[in-house]
Amino acid sequence: MGGCFSKPKPVELKIEVVLPEKERGKEELSASGKGSPRAYQGNGTARHFHTEERLPTPHPYPSPQDCVEAAVCHVKDLENGQMREVELGWGKVLLVKDNGEFHALGHKCPHYGAPLVKGVLSRGRVRCPWHGACFNISTGDLEDFPGLDSLHKFQVKIEKEKVYVRASKQALQLQRRTKVMAKCISPSAGYSSSTNVLIVGAGAAGLVCAETLRQEGFSDRIVLCTLDRHLPYDRPKLSKSLDTQPEQLALRPKEFFRAYGIEVLTEAQVVTVDVRNKKVVFKDGFKLEYSKLLLAPGSSPRTLSCKGKEMENVFTIRTPEDANRVVRLARGRNVVIVGAGFLGMEVAAYLTEKAHSVSVVELEETPFRRFLGERVGRALMKMFENNRVKFYMQTEVSELRGQEGKLKEVVLKSSKVVRADVCVVGIGAVAATGFLRQSGIGLDSRGFIPVNKMMQTNVPGVFAAGDAVTFPLAWRNNRKVNIPHWQMAHAQGRVAAQNMLAQEAEMSTVPYLWTAMFGKSLRYAGYGEGFDDVIIQGDLEELKFVAFYTKGDEVIAVASMNYDPIVSKVAEVLASGRAIRKREVETGDMSWLTGKGS
Repeated sequence: MGGCFSKPKPVELKIEVVLPEKERGKEELSASGKGSPRAYQGNGTARHFHTEERLPTPHPYPSPQDCVEAAVCHVKDLENGQMREVELGWGKVLLVKDNGEFHALGHKCPHYGAPLVKGVLSRGRVRCPWHGACFNISTGDLEDFPGLDSLHKFQVKIEKEKVYVRASKQALQLQRRTKVMAKCISPSAGYSSSTNVLIVGAGAAGLVCAETLRQEGFSDRIVLCTLDRHLPYDRPKLSKSLDTQPEQLALRPKEFFRAYGIEVLTEAQVVTVDVRNKKVVFKDGFKLEYSKLLLAPGSSPRTLSCKGKEMENVFTIRTPEDANRVVRLARGRNVVIVGAGFLGMEVAAYLTEKAHSVSVVELEETPFRRFLGERVGRALMKMFENNRVKFYMQTEVSELRGQEGKLKEVVLKSSKVVRADVCVVGIGAVAATGFLRQSGIGLDSRGFIPVNKMMQTNVPGVFAAGDAVTFPLAWRNNRKVNIPHWQMAHAQGRVAAQNMLAQEAEMSTVPYLWTAMFGKSLRYAGYGEGFDDVIIQGDLEELKFVAFYTKGDEVIAVASMNYDPIVSKVAEVLASGRAIRKREVETGDMSWLTGKGS
């Protein structure tokens, strides 16, 4: 099994506070030995912390020279519920006025750098206009995902009717803050064949679970294992930007895992889980005992079952290596993409400028039909056709033909023959849970792991999260659903970690996802499965629209292009527990929704 790191040296028992990245270079705060570390109790009923780990975040202004202070506006310049970007000379700050109080925070979302001033302020938090991450305006803390880091919070004072902001220059330039985390003080880390927490799968759910445990002061051993050869990376980027290198996709640098004692086992396949003895067995025979287990194995891409499927140059996209090879082989050649869902369409859009031709084969009559409906699907299809993508709809592949084992043609059921040097298959995925079949951990008929609102499986001490689970969706009457989105995996990983620590957290996130094609983004929030009508405002032809998906008289999802921050606004309304009625969106008067503030 390829470990990500060489075996660490024996860990001495010492207490350390690890500072957020911005301070780390300046000072390494090491153990002063005050206060005896008390062990975390494995059953999760008692939460003890090392005294120093619970100290407040180190003072954000290490020295006066590092600070900058300026008057940024008059107190009357901002109404309640308003946000403004203000300049401090060393960088910008987001100034927020809420309930008569001013708050100053980092102005860019740490996930992909969206300007938060264009987001939505509601219920004491600001929601990113691009991908829906939420930040508490009083602390800057990340409260909903995607992304891993929080915002810096800056000092505000009012003098003579003027608003002053004081900030560290370094914080202004960094625009992100990693929460203070505990370190691993387990003497057996890296050695013994037992761990306190074992996490199977190192996608968003697995990584967020590990980070949340450390943020909550948990200092025992955490082992994260993955089939991949890489440390956790930004998988949604793979299909949107196929030639991105693995190191550019990394969610955290190698040093991060070392600093916080999160051990990563790469290319490590779990073959059996023995819940009675709390033990897992890896493919190479290595055995590891655990006291808490998170299953976040994700999914495996479906493959074609037709004749010639084992031909060379037929790909599914799961890893950076897959994506990089597709781009390399597609340059100047003919590409056929099977499946007009998110993955297939993103790949098609990316390859249009690189390949000689791009064709898409799909069973439905329009792309994204089940997800976005006929009309939106057709408008997007037109955008692709304008970019030279050819569609073969309402048909499927019957055979792949080649010469000397290399792909040359794709034969369709409609008996059409399409030239192809490369074929990318994007026809969905199945839960990667085969290894659990004999384990006693419950699986449903589709292979998903059912969990409750706390991400617990049917086996005590075993949690599950991410693309392989079904869970009760709070705002759709606790309907059991599978939502394989990046943002949901983050949220579920966090809830699982909180419940390993007996915090009784529940899943309450509103699903949020996005796709990007030809430099245009489509955003989506809610859960639209089973919609019976679509109400469209704006201009579909111009791709400047918002689509409301309804079931009966309730809005259950929303999608938009070039209409920010409408999707984040709807997500906030749904998150607040308020139902949106069909008649409210039919009139075209959206003042109820787009009004500033809550």
